[in-house]
Amino acid sequence: MQLLLLSNSSSPQGFLTHALPAITEWAQAPAEGADLLFVPYAGVTRGWDDYAALVADALRPTGLRLRSLHDEADPDDALEAIARASHIVVGGGNTFALVRQLRQTGQLAAIAERVRSGGARYLGWSAGANLACPGLYTSNDMPIVDPQGFDTLGLVPFQINPHYTEAHPEGHRGETRQQRLREFALLNPGVPVLGLPEGTGLRVDGAQHTLLGDPQTPARWFTGPDAPAILPMGPWKL
Repeated sequence: MQLLLLSNSSSPQGFLTHALPAITEWAQAPAEGADLLFVPYAGVTRGWDDYAALVADALRPTGLRLRSLHDEADPDDALEAIARASHIVVGGGNTFALVRQLRQTGQLAAIAERVRSGGARYLGWSAGANLACPGLYTSNDMPIVDPQGFDTLGLVPFQINPHYTEAHPEGHRGETRQQRLREFALLNPGVPVLGLPEGTGLRVDGAQHTLLGDPQTPARWFTGPDAPAILPMGPWKL
């Protein structure tokens, strides 16, 4: 499988700007570019038309072209679009809304089959990175809708926590992100969690895994209730 899983889309440089080199490399597109099938369903307060336009504009420097899955009004046409896609892109937003829409339409299973078979490359950021995991358990999102099940695509054998941070504002009495993830690891033995800080990502090229981003913001690897291991950027062996 060919996967690119990003922590975030926005940055001080602009929307997806920081990730364009990695996206271009992931796409492996011919000189005339490639068509990407975009899944905008994680957008809640952002309309799907607007979301698709935003991503299309951000990717324009790469020569990659975007069409949105929500434009396929007929359910069978949408499934056929997934079955033909060579590149599938899932945007961020609310993971629970994303999973519910994909499950209700039968598109969750269709995307999983297309990517697992090697027929399509997969790119996801934030909620889209969560979707690649076995379940949506380690999303940061509020469960604003019933996702009708927690299983997701299962493209990687571990969970991801995007936007990972060690921050703990002064006066805040709630648990830190690390504490919450250690709770998950305690109650779900054998299901590790990769914490991806802002500006980082994971590239999966078959059996090869590479952590991408600033070396000053290493990833975290949770395997139990103890403090996580620190993972430097670069090639990574599971």
